[in-house]
Amino acid sequence: MRSEAYSCPIARVEGAPSLVAAARGLRDGRLTAVALAREALSRIAAVDPVIRAFVRLDPDAALADAARADAELARGLDRGPLHGIPTAIKDILDVAGWPTTCNSRSRPDEPAAEDAGVVARLRAGGAVFLGKLETYEFALGGPTEEARFPPARNPWDPGRIPGGSSSGSAAAVAAGMIRMAPGSCTAGSIRGPAAWCGIVGLKPTRGRVSCRGAFPLAPTLDHVGPLARSVEDAAIALGVMAGHDPRDEASVDRPVPDYRAGLGDGVAGLRVGVPRHFFGASPLLVPEARDAIEAAIGHLRAAGATVTDVTLPDYDLFLAVNRVIMTAEALAIHAPALRRDPRAFAPITARRFAAGVAIGAADYLDARRLRRGLTAAVDGVMQSVDLLLTAISLDVAPLAAKGAEPTAWPLQASPFNVTGHPAMSVPAGFGRGGMPLAVQIVGQPFDEITVLRAGRTLERAFGRAEAEEENEETSA
Repeated sequence: MRSEAYSCPIARVEGAPSLVAAARGLRDGRLTAVALAREALSRIAAVDPVIRAFVRLDPDAALADAARADAELARGLDRGPLHGIPTAIKDILDVAGWPTTCNSRSRPDEPAAEDAGVVARLRAGGAVFLGKLETYEFALGGPTEEARFPPARNPWDPGRIPGGSSSGSAAAVAAGMIRMAPGSCTAGSIRGPAAWCGIVGLKPTRGRVSCRGAFPLAPTLDHVGPLARSVEDAAIALGVMAGHDPRDEASVDRPVPDYRAGLGDGVAGLRVGVPRHFFGASPLLVPEARDAIEAAIGHLRAAGATVTDVTLPDYDLFLAVNRVIMTAEALAIHAPALRRDPRAFAPITARRFAAGVAIGAADYLDARRLRRGLTAAVDGVMQSVDLLLTAISLDVAPLAAKGAEPTAWPLQASPFNVTGHPAMSVPAGFGRGGMPLAVQIVGQPFDEITVLRAGRTLERAFGRAEAEEENEETSA
């Protein structure tokens, strides 16, 4: 089952109306939340048997929530831009009344007592929850057929992986089942799947979106953020998801701006730094991915940005720090369950957790110290630029493995989990076999607005925004 760019039966540019068009239709009477939910459920029934993004579907609850949203809007209660919009939740985030399985047989089927912080914000914003989405086991062990649920497939080519760990979230959005979904990110688990599925993935600044109620992988590296079909949709979703959570010790108490403000202002006058040494020497970088980065540079310059080369510490140093911290913290969380019954985990998950045994306290503390130095180095470089433009996908999504697991994925995302800077994956054309490629935009702490502005500029330059706008006009 092979798919081609823009014409394949599953991943497609057209699909559900944009969040702006849907919100307008809900308020002028041309659409209802119940109709949107039914359309989403119909799309899921048609394509999810192939894509396998959903691990739980609750049509009755979704339609009841949609009917409630319609009734609220009819009586003038407007909860905001996601009111009545269907979405689904990565299965490491708690949803009250549904179990959080983390795709693991080691997890009980007991329903969560309350919503995760970000889920509570989406619910308060009127979003309609269709179900739970596939994830790598505990956001680390995958993709594998040996977990509780089978791995999701890439809608552009179901013989390839969508990336992880927000695999079901990216696949569901790319396949047109939903317009946006929250994902989690410890080493690139929002931006990587977004890049390989041809959608937008935004990892906000650490502390911008609550991680409470997200089953932790590495608490000092974890982030939560949106995956969406367009930059504008990501901006809308972030506006609902962001905000201080006093029950999350990493949450930062800062006002939430209007992320759509100035979205179309362009990049004229912005200073963009390109750390070519990050990706240029990687043996995993293919010519098409290099060309996509160069094209993005050209588009930004043509739009009025000043683009210069910058130097950051070596990429491998960021990668090593991320792996040491992530593996040590993950083992600390899962060691009791591993000792109790290691067979309850998929073998790939157990191996990745067990690697933490080799990390001593001195190694962990050294990694934390190096992390502070790396963060300071990035902050220092960003005193002279507004944004960084760098690689995310070094190649297109790999074929689903049939044998031994690969030693490295062709992605570069973990540095900005280490430093906590906001970073976004934006589609940047296509590589081998018509599969999506992407570039990564990195911003100053809590300056997601500028990241989104640049993303919107590149989206238009690469032709994706026009396709979304045409679909919005058709929906209208």
